Amino acid sequence: MLIAGFPAGAWGTNCYLVAPAAGEECVIIDPGHQAAPGVEEAVRKHRLKPVAVVLTHGHIDHVASVVPVCGAHDVPAWIHPDDRYMMSDPEKGIGRTIGMPLMGELTVGEPADVRELADGAQLDLAGLRLTVAHAPGHTKGSVTFGLPEVADVPPVFFSGDLLFAGSVGRTDLPGGDTAELLESLARVCLPLDDSTVVLAGHGPQTTIGQERATNPYLRQVAADRQGRGAADAPRRGM
Repeated sequence: MLIAGFPAGAWGTNCYLVAPAAGEECVIIDPGHQAAPGVEEAVRKHRLKPVAVVLTHGHIDHVASVVPVCGAHDVPAWIHPDDRYMMSDPEKGIGRTIGMPLMGELTVGEPADVRELADGAQLDLAGLRLTVAHAPGHTKGSVTFGLPEVADVPPVFFSGDLLFAGSVGRTDLPGGDTAELLESLARVCLPLDDSTVVLAGHGPQTTIGQERATNPYLRQVAADRQGRGAADAPRRGM
């Protein structure tokens, strides 16, 4: 499997291009602020053919390059319906104080083809099977994407802004909710196998095992589950 990732723009948002191998079709995850040049560089370097853009949520730092990227490759964009409005009206999702300094240089709006993500859906794209999990808390429409273990490649979990190395997404923006985020951590992240590689919306790569041991938020929800007698539930892959 090929995963080409890079941080882009003022917020350093990670954009990922995922393909079975170089020279094949790929999926683009979260082409955010100033990500388009990096996408095109990765496409050329690895001889990739994009077939879709998939979005973990609607904040402008994750979707700002959706229109030019989708237009350049004539591909659809997938987003949860609760966050779709942010593509055309980003200030409602990120707040005027944060968004305004960069609004003049951003391309906002929807691409020509927008498709909606649903909890539990399996997207068969570019020879990959992405499992969608609705994970509200950072935004109402936040989702994660999981790829199953293949041969000697461990499962991969694209967490968006739900789970980072040692932290979680902020909940002080419109649509954020701490209780929902903690519930999403417990429901979506805790059951994953320790070997699962976590590729977050910001920051470095980690694993579920490392976060289970060190992330205070994941440890909190694990302790809460244990207190309710649910800690012994079997873990699952994706």
